[in-house]
Amino acid sequence: MEEFRGRAAVVTGGGGGIGKAMALAFADEEMNIVIADVDMDAAGTAVAEVEAKGVRAIAVKTDVSDRASVQELADTTKREFGGTHVLCNNAGVVTFKFAQDMTEQDWDWVLGVDLYGVIHGIEAFLPGMVAAGEGGHIVNTASIAGLVPAATPGIIAYTTAKYGVVGLSEALRLDLAEHDIGVSVVCPGGVRSRIVDAGRNRPEALGGPEVSAMLPGDGVRQGDSVPQTMIEPEDLAARILKAVKNDELYVLSHPETQPAVEARFAGLLEAFDAIPAS
Repeated sequence: MEEFRGRAAVVTGGGGGIGKAMALAFADEEMNIVIADVDMDAAGTAVAEVEAKGVRAIAVKTDVSDRASVQELADTTKREFGGTHVLCNNAGVVTFKFAQDMTEQDWDWVLGVDLYGVIHGIEAFLPGMVAAGEGGHIVNTASIAGLVPAATPGIIAYTTAKYGVVGLSEALRLDLAEHDIGVSVVCPGGVRSRIVDAGRNRPEALGGPEVSAMLPGDGVRQGDSVPQTMIEPEDLAARILKAVKNDELYVLSHPETQPAVEARFAGLLEAFDAIPAS
């Protein structure tokens, strides 16, 4: 994607962390910005920061786990800006539990936001983007957990969702190749954001607000994790902007996670080698 000025970018989970950093990065390219979030106080603050850069911005309360809510976001964006050129499916939550401790509500909450939130974004926005014939780009926020669970154990629902986002993004890129709509999937390690506090917005119907805490390092289960230097959201947003400009599929952030990824694929290659010769 080469033309940004005067076009519109939509960022879910745009009130803080990676989402707000992306919104500000696209605003620096003179794009108008739609901040979608469940936390309207945070969204309002983000809008003010974006507007300070001399572009238009609006906040839209959006629950990405609710398809109707995301459709309303798409309708509002079309009404206010005429269409969408960059869609950032970024909203995310996490609960820190091992598989044996997960409840049905835990699974529904995390998958509803982290996987179905991306699906709903594509359902609501993509038909209009294709019909407009103006090209564009979709950014889906996954995680290093979507490439190798050993890098961040103890978050099985999040890992499941992010693996889905990676596969969805890879397939989506193939589907959209002829429409000049690029796709990038963001797979960062540790980023200074508020996702650990996502439980503050957990709906009552799915267990209500909770105080999340990372699991302690208790031997083999947590000891397999990869130590990672925390990076700032702004640094990641700069890499995402570059990927959009250069039509890059994967956005990575932490070189220290590369050995874990290589080990995963080495295991797959070994499994191929183990297939009996016919």
